[in-house]
Amino acid sequence: MRVAVLGAGTVGREVVRALVERAPELTAADGAPLELVGIAVRDVARARAAGLPSALLTDAPAHLVASDDTDIIVELIGGDEPAHTLIVAALGAGKSVVTANKHVIAHHGPALEAAARRTGAALRFEASVGGGIPVLGPLATDLAANHILAVRGIVNGTTNYILSAMADEGRDYGDVLAAAQAAGYAEADPRGDVEGLDAVNKLVILARLAFGVWLDPSKVATIAMDGPGNGRPGITGIGSADVAAATAAGRVIKLIAEARRGPDGTLSASVLPTAVPADAALGRTSGVTNRIEIDAEPVGTVAFSGPGAGGPATSSAVLGDLIAISRELGSTWAGLPPAVAS
Repeated sequence: MRVAVLGAGTVGREVVRALVERAPELTAADGAPLELVGIAVRDVARARAAGLPSALLTDAPAHLVASDDTDIIVELIGGDEPAHTLIVAALGAGKSVVTANKHVIAHHGPALEAAARRTGAALRFEASVGGGIPVLGPLATDLAANHILAVRGIVNGTTNYILSAMADEGRDYGDVLAAAQAAGYAEADPRGDVEGLDAVNKLVILARLAFGVWLDPSKVATIAMDGPGNGRPGITGIGSADVAAATAAGRVIKLIAEARRGPDGTLSASVLPTAVPADAALGRTSGVTNRIEIDAEPVGTVAFSGPGAGGPATSSAVLGDLIAISRELGSTWAGLPPAVAS
């Protein structure tokens, strides 16, 4: 199967490297071989200087999507546009898509799922939640016989790094944020992380697999009405006094994303700073590690923990999705019924 990769940044470079250097290892016994046939980048000269295969480089991603010589499109550009338009075009042409783009999946999920189901193209997005942690696939397959009650966890490494440093080192939010930016753990404009928007996107995707509903991201609560946060979104209102009070009570503050089905069937969803027991598994999850817990019947509680970001970890999920498509395993939602929009 002929693969085109759109975007060769932190994740894209790792995917390209694997397809070039380890193609035989990525061929499943019951699947078609994967062949890299194109790489779309913004700056061809820079990509060539970085060692990417010169003959495969182009600055025209739409041409790769439209080409008869591509079967699978790997979208790793990020953001809304042009990524959204490129994914829609690929699915419309019946080409399978692998993406790590949580924003596009969360904000355009209903239409993208409808397009994939209409044309029969596979849409896979394991890499959009939890980096390299396999959680969406198990939700759709291994846990498909269960009634999911709740999904919750730490799904943003930047905020977890900041909160962990505040608790461990007694530093103020502003100081730790600046250090995180200097270390590359936080963007120059960190609002997507610290205001909870990144975690909201991931929760929307988790909820689709867990509850069969595409939530509206704008309706997911990010401001706590009580508890830590001082009425500000995400972790932006957490101060040293909040951290000290939590420590005195044997707790630590974490940004917890949670979707839960109530007894009456109503689904609630939030991304809020929460004081959790310090000796609980979520309380012990520090630094940039992610942890996702699922409550279900009859299995009980299961958990997934590991690296939530980074090129190598995220490329693991992208490559796994490529192998799944080569084996004709379909979309990430597997055999689950079509989702509804909330």
